[in-house]
Amino acid sequence: MTQPTPAAVSVTYDHNGTSAKTNELGMRPMQERAYQKRGEQYLLIKSPPASGKSRALMFIALDKLENQGLKQAIVVVPEKSIGSSFHNEPLSNFGFFTDWHVQPRWNLCDAPGTDGGKVKAVKTFLDSDDQILICTHASFRFAVEQFGIEAFDDRLIAIDEFHHISANPDNKLGEHVRQLMSRDKTHLIAMTGSYFRGDAAPVLHPDDEARFETVTYTYYEQLNGYQYLKQLDLGYYFYSGEYSDEIMKVLDPKEKTILHIPNVNSRESTKDKIREVEHILEQLGEWQGTDPNTGFQLVKTSSGKVLKIADLVDDDPNKRDKVINALKDSTQKHNRDHVDIIIALGMAKEGFDWIWCEHALTVGYRASLTEIVQIIGRATRDAPEKSRARFSNLIAEPDASDEAVNEAVNDTLKAIAASLLMEQVIAPRMVFRPKNPKNEATPGFDYGENGYQPGQNNVGINPSTGQMQIEIKGLKQPKSPEATRICREDVLELSTALIQDKKLLERGTLDTEIVPEEITDVGFGKIVKEKYPELDDEDQEAVRQHAISAFNLVQQGHRMLREQGGTYNVKPVIISDLTPPPIVKPKPDPDSKPDPIPDRDPPKNTALIDGVRQFALSVTELDVDLIDRINPFGEAYAILAKTMNETRLKQMQEIITAKKVSLDLDTARTLAKRALEFKQDRGRLPVLTTADPWERLMAEGLAFLMRKVKEEQHG
Repeated sequence: MTQPTPAAVSVTYDHNGTSAKTNELGMRPMQERAYQKRGEQYLLIKSPPASGKSRALMFIALDKLENQGLKQAIVVVPEKSIGSSFHNEPLSNFGFFTDWHVQPRWNLCDAPGTDGGKVKAVKTFLDSDDQILICTHASFRFAVEQFGIEAFDDRLIAIDEFHHISANPDNKLGEHVRQLMSRDKTHLIAMTGSYFRGDAAPVLHPDDEARFETVTYTYYEQLNGYQYLKQLDLGYYFYSGEYSDEIMKVLDPKEKTILHIPNVNSRESTKDKIREVEHILEQLGEWQGTDPNTGFQLVKTSSGKVLKIADLVDDDPNKRDKVINALKDSTQKHNRDHVDIIIALGMAKEGFDWIWCEHALTVGYRASLTEIVQIIGRATRDAPEKSRARFSNLIAEPDASDEAVNEAVNDTLKAIAASLLMEQVIAPRMVFRPKNPKNEATPGFDYGENGYQPGQNNVGINPSTGQMQIEIKGLKQPKSPEATRICREDVLELSTALIQDKKLLERGTLDTEIVPEEITDVGFGKIVKEKYPELDDEDQEAVRQHAISAFNLVQQGHRMLREQGGTYNVKPVIISDLTPPPIVKPKPDPDSKPDPIPDRDPPKNTALIDGVRQFALSVTELDVDLIDRINPFGEAYAILAKTMNETRLKQMQEIITAKKVSLDLDTARTLAKRALEFKQDRGRLPVLTTADPWERLMAEGLAFLMRKVKEEQHG
């Protein structure tokens, strides 16, 4: 049976090279932005994979050691392989005042032995006059438990991949961070490419997070400023049968690829990971043996090319260690032909640096949206002759006869919702302000041919940062500094929380009777209350309005672009037609010279911006009520409808409709509050007999609450 699938979301960027340009100190734009905050005791850097966080830390840490009186700097990474990101760097060659130098004995990620021996090494370092140590999260946790928080006074602790931290008390590293902040004698730098987790727990408690100064650098800024990479495709593909029989329909041997096979406990796995890898190798070509120096598998394709394939699935330590060491070989970092395909299971995700990767192919649904962002980051490195990159997720299509169909529904929706999240990640950053006749143009923003028009619907674009400024009637402004920070910095994290709410996600996508306000107002309002309980009601409502506005406007912009044939689009294609995938242009002959780059500025890509601008201006007046009436998961349903056949889609809808939940007390209270606001605006309470589904829902909430009050009064 032919398997339809939504194609990759395809985004073309400005390609202007600014994110790779350096200032007089050798700093790229993100690093310079972070360095300007080097005096902060607590610094949180939110920046995509490959944007230069490691080197940004080097600049800041060296300044703290030289000019801010700190004794030592300890860099903490989640796994040993990431320690290579902090090897020596001759920063003075590019204008900085000194070099980053780590004595070999103090990069514990390169050292043999167990965590027990490395904990002793941490103590030896603390007692020494040396300044820089690299260790894993585990080694640091054990050292804190053994030597106490006070042993790290007057030092910088830099934690890479900070999303591993959790406000949950059971998270040991998170608890140690809280202890360090409570003692307040240590400087902390937190770095992450995805400041959200794959579970419901926040990274930091709001009180602790408020003490951090935040530096944010978006995917849009990064990719728009690359020198070579100018297009990113993100796609989800469904298959039936075993994935190993279908994988060549999305795996192109000509592309440099990181392939993640499914977890052995997932539905996509055959439960024999070694055999799965062997089967993939067989489909790629004829096995030629193993390279004795690198441990790479050598496979000759039908075209005659011999592929070098790094197998990280085989957990024989003798084999895998040789492969890992070959991948970490710094002398091969700039050799595009060192390896062609990397096959992994749990490795080669966050922090894995292979700039030549053109295709991150993942088999099996990933419940953690953090993991998806990290995997996408493997392909978004800028490199010569690499103009296009893609992320593909190959997912088992739900079977109508499967007893686990409920789980399949959730799996499918999670995958498509992740697609929507990626649109959020790679979209420009939105800034909202209430519509007011006294508003004036903001410097640096372009408001179109007619400029800023007081009293009209204005949408401004900052071409240098990609920021979009949109005026919305009735928009509440945050009052407190914390709420202002949340509206400015945490819209993506809130969008993630919305996507990860299983009940809202299922109903919003497949329940045809859903009232959009149930998601945008009630459901999302509950998420904001749970995530930021310290904010008062007005600030919580302001945060909700800002976040749902961003989420909904991006989705509407995408819809309009697809209808108009814009360059930012999602279009249905057939998976069986993707052999070989017509994604990347053939590589030039290595002996030939590349075509000269035209001496002109590349065309500006404003498709997404124009789409949102047109949406904002296509209504009489953009207001909060209008935004709340749009189901943010409508686009997911459109994709799902093109992907599933009618029988499966109908069954999935029936399952979701059957799982409708009755009102709970918290929801009823929210609806009753909205009902009172409705009365203030209309001069009457909402009624149950109305044809307006939102008004009827508010009336139901008010009636439910009144019944509860009467029941309590009468025992």
